[in-house]
Amino acid sequence: MRFLIKFSYDGTNYSGYQSQPGLVTIQECLENALTKINNGKKTTITSTGRTDKGVHANCQYGHCDIDVEITEYKLKRAMNSNLPDDIHVIETKIVDDNFHARYNVKSKEYKYYINLGEYNPIERNYIFQYNYKLNIDKMTEAIKYLIGEHDYRAFVTDNKEKENCIRTITKANIEELDNNKICITFEGNGFLRYQVRNMVGILIRVGEEKIKPIKVKEILESKDRSKNGKTAPAVGLYLNKVEYKE
Repeated sequence: MRFLIKFSYDGTNYSGYQSQPGLVTIQECLENALTKINNGKKTTITSTGRTDKGVHANCQYGHCDIDVEITEYKLKRAMNSNLPDDIHVIETKIVDDNFHARYNVKSKEYKYYINLGEYNPIERNYIFQYNYKLNIDKMTEAIKYLIGEHDYRAFVTDNKEKENCIRTITKANIEELDNNKICITFEGNGFLRYQVRNMVGILIRVGEEKIKPIKVKEILESKDRSKNGKTAPAVGLYLNKVEYKE
């Protein structure tokens, strides 16, 4: 049977989501638990996408095939019994054998949290401790240029000269929270590696008033990564929501 698994995790102590030789990853932990449940048969999980080292997920999905007879409820309980405390299965659901956790995705939502106030050591792994004021009005003006269908090559760290970097961002906004914190939200049909963190990085430069908001549009249209600024740290970034096609 094919199961769709909804899970969340704290990425602090992992070398990212994807399995890597010699490193502890989210995928490795999930697959170790599934293999144990599946009578020792090596069981892989295919997720909606990969998150980098230090990135968290409130809502991540993956599909896997299980040979043993097991209910949705018992699979959830069994997985949580075999997972570390910083990874948690929220829900399991039996799906059609043709269902694909990555290719059936309709949209993803990422959120990035920044602390503009006093440094908080307790939050250092969960909210980017920027600890200075930013011009939120100018950042709000700049973020609008990132909405729509574009080639986001200028915001991808890896060499993407030959890869299709066209994606659609349907929502992008900045919300001011309590205690001098802000939340930057991006929703779209897909995101490339480091794309969200690079977009946040350029917005921070706008907030610092080092560049004007219109510069974001110019950088986007240039399709040149070298014109962009620093990549925002992984801490503060969350895969927050995933929606599937009906």
